Amino acid sequence: MMRNLLTSLALLGFSAATFAADAVAQTEKQATNWHAIIMFCIFVALTMGITYWAASRTKSTSDFYTAGGGITGFQNGLAIAGDYMSAATLLGLTAMVYTQGYDGYIYMLCFFAGWPIILFLMAERLRNLGKFTFSDITAYRLDQGKVRTMAAISSLTVVCFYLIAQMVGAGQLIKLLFGLEYNVAIFAVGILMMVYVTFGGMVATTWVQIIKAVMLLSGGTLVMVLAMSQFGFSFTTLLEKATSVHKLGDKLMYPGSLLKDPVTAISLGLGLMFGTAGLPHILMRFFTVTDAKEARKSVLYASGFVAYFFNVIFLMGLAGILIVGQNPEFFEGGTIGGKLIGGGNMVAMHLAKAVGGNMLLGFLAAVAFATILAVVSGLALAGASAISHDIYARVIMKGQASEATEIRVSKIATICLGAVAIVLGILFEKQNIAFMVGLAFGVAAAANFPVLILSMYWRGLTTRGALLGGYGGLISAVLFVLFSKSVWVDVLGNAAPLFPYTQPALFAMPVAFLLAFIGSKTDSTARGKTDLEGFDDQWVRAQTGFGAASAANH
Repeated sequence: MMRNLLTSLALLGFSAATFAADAVAQTEKQATNWHAIIMFCIFVALTMGITYWAASRTKSTSDFYTAGGGITGFQNGLAIAGDYMSAATLLGLTAMVYTQGYDGYIYMLCFFAGWPIILFLMAERLRNLGKFTFSDITAYRLDQGKVRTMAAISSLTVVCFYLIAQMVGAGQLIKLLFGLEYNVAIFAVGILMMVYVTFGGMVATTWVQIIKAVMLLSGGTLVMVLAMSQFGFSFTTLLEKATSVHKLGDKLMYPGSLLKDPVTAISLGLGLMFGTAGLPHILMRFFTVTDAKEARKSVLYASGFVAYFFNVIFLMGLAGILIVGQNPEFFEGGTIGGKLIGGGNMVAMHLAKAVGGNMLLGFLAAVAFATILAVVSGLALAGASAISHDIYARVIMKGQASEATEIRVSKIATICLGAVAIVLGILFEKQNIAFMVGLAFGVAAAANFPVLILSMYWRGLTTRGALLGGYGGLISAVLFVLFSKSVWVDVLGNAAPLFPYTQPALFAMPVAFLLAFIGSKTDSTARGKTDLEGFDDQWVRAQTGFGAASAANH
């Protein structure tokens, strides 16, 4: 039970990973869903028009990476929510509430806990110190070449694992919902992502995410309202009926399996909280607003949208117990009280069909596909910027690259990332890739977050400390996942895991902080002294934003 919950959770942050694994096992390709295909084509046509409009506005590196810094706090909040609320959030969390009840809501709170950290500790400083990527902040007063290279490597690691998870999830999702072939779906997502990012840059990506967020919020709300209307819009009535038929009974609304393995639960919670604050495609969004005030507004609006959507999902999951779970038409496997249940990760889709027919099912299916497109576009842009801005422009060219050349490199990087994503998506079709999402969270929490937060708040951080902490967190997170049951036993076929837990954050984060502390404290080089002297200038800039608008890439 605990393993099933953790597997479900590992997926839910930003990808459709576990959905892919379950879908392969549960369901064959469905009949072609023309409602969904038509609605998705309308979405693609709309976003292609936006991309055409955005291309005419994308002239400089600032336009390409950050939409010229002209996005409002409200728009950016919607876009961040669009980046954060994945198809798996809709499908997986609804299914978790359907099967585990209150535990599903606790998991949602784990995801939500990362937002106050970003709001109170990071949003304002991110906007004041950064220009295009979070590497701008970690390298602000440290050795540009070495620290940017380290930050770019960890960013690309996170981006690539998320891309694989998204692409495999996309293929399986579309095979289930649209009735299209797996490889067709992979190519469709990869090519559309390349078009959005290559031609429209951050302007197009932002509006794709905003439109998708509105579609997801409105679609989820419509399903929830139609479902709740069957219970007189009474939460008490819904709860009483759901507990009376569910296999857990009254325990449906008690904390359950999560408490059986507290170490894994704590590690998972830390990964979700601090991993969110270290994900490059989320952090990159804070450079698209005009100033620190708008950055704070972005987090506030995003938090509101995400919190609202989580509550919608909770109600959908509970309603699904009665509307879907008691209807043999949606049988996929298993029973509740001896009765057939529908379920798996398709509960949300079954519920949409039950309360709104094929039209609402088609709309929600199109939203799920659009969701994957939006998240993949954000990931591709973050990966491309790490290659073009951090590695090419700042490390290889030492800041001497022209804007036109940097944009060209970024577009080439986007196309290459798209091609790699398509190939990996096809190669990993039959693979259970839930561990990749756990790895992405672990890397973000252990490699990106410690160095990022220390560079902003600790005067004593030096280049040596940042490199030891960053690489130490990255390598330890990868090794902990590699040696866990998810990979060492399930993938590589060994008899027993070398590391007893499936989540690395609780163990890899202290390694990163400790190595950064030791490396900095033992650094008596001239470079180390220069790093310490630069803190006062960085602190003033972080607090006031003075010089942020006109500064060159730091």
